[in-house]
Formats: sequence, C-alpha cells, structure tokens
Amino acid sequence: MSRAALLVLADGRFPAGGHAHSGGAEAAVKAGRITGAKSLESFCRGRLHTVGLVSSALAAAAVLGVSPSELDAAADARTPSPALRVAARKLGRQLMRAARATWPSTELDAVAREFPKGAHQPVVLGLTARAAGLEAVDAAYCAAYESVSGAASATVRLLSLDPFDATGALARLAPELDRVAGQAVEAARRAVDEGPDSLPAASAPLLEIAAEAHAAWPVRLFAS
Repeated sequence: MSRAALLVLADGRFPAGGHAHSGGAEAAVKAGRITGAKSLESFCRGRLHTVGLVSSALAAAAVLGVSPSELDAAADARTPSPALRVAARKLGRQLMRAARATWPSTELDAVAREFPKGAHQPVVLGLTARAAGLEAVDAAYCAAYESVSGAASATVRLLSLDPFDATGALARLAPELDRVAGQAVEAARRAVDEGPDSLPAASAPLLEIAAEAHAAWPVRLFAS
C-alpha cells in the first residue's frame, strides 16, 4: 500500500468533477443560512454528521469488498431527493473516468459497465481507493472531508468569504471528522457480515428539500 495515493485522490485538483458542486451551499447562501465563517462551520458540521457519515461508510464498505451493486442500492435508498441522486451519479461517472485512467482495474471496468450512467459517488470513491491500494479508513477520511470541503470552497466564491476563514472553519471540524471516519469504518466492517442495511442512514431533510428547489433555479453557479 502507498498511503501517498490518498494525497492524489483527496487533492482538489484530481479531475473528479467536485468543483462544479457546492454540496448544498449555494441554496443555503441564498436562503440566508450561510452568511459567514461561523454559519459555514455550522452548515458543514451538519453535513459531516449526516451526508458525511453515510458517504464515508459506503466508501469504506466498498474498500472492504461489499458488493458495489448492493452498496449503490443502499446509497439510492439513503438519498430521497431525485436531484441529489442524479448529482451523485454524475459525480460517480466523472470519478470513475478519472480513476480508471489513474489506477486501471478490472473491478473498476466491471462496475463502469454495470453502471454506464454512473454509480453513486461514495461507492465509486471506495472502489477507487481499493484500486489505489488504500484501506477502508483512507476512503472514509476522503469521503468525510469531501462532504465539507466542497461547501467551504463554494462559499468562498458565493460570498467572497476570506479563504483563510473558510479553511479555519474546516480545521475546527477536524476532531469531529476523526470521529465520523472511525464510526464509518466500524459500520463498514459490520456491513461485511450483516449487509449494507446495517450502514448508517443519517438524514438531512433540509438539504434534500433545498436540492430539489435548487435544481429548478433558472440560473445557478453550481450544479448542486
């Protein structure tokens, strides 16, 4: 295993398409729920313990060899918003393209054939980590961090927020990110024996509702 592969996978310049998505931040800014660094931190904390936990567990379970088809169905069941399901599959398809070019794998090829329109992004993230020789905890950390970093980056653009303040908000969440990654790996290990139904199903209804409204905007800066 080369732990350095995690740096490549988690790098914001890795061409996985995440830059086009705000993680719900655009809708939250328009609604006045994010107005600065303090409210950004609160928003990201909510994402981390809901979307982040679910995504981390799915990614970790994929590394541990749980069926990608079953994990994709589990991700679908945990994503009530049709708009977010579409976004997750688009991100999964883009990540799959980058992953196959970077870490060629027969397993990635097989999943790409099974899901030509894209599997859910956290599932593809876990398979990518597996192809890169990483461990479940690596995938969990990557997914957890992605769940908050995208919103922080988007808010810098949406509000002209000082990037130092946005980064500070992420840094203050680091201990909680550690806990979420640990919880995700524990859940993924259970899923190996008990199946994907045992994975976390934490929900964020306001994110789901806002995503549906955001998808109908005639003009928007981010895809989701």
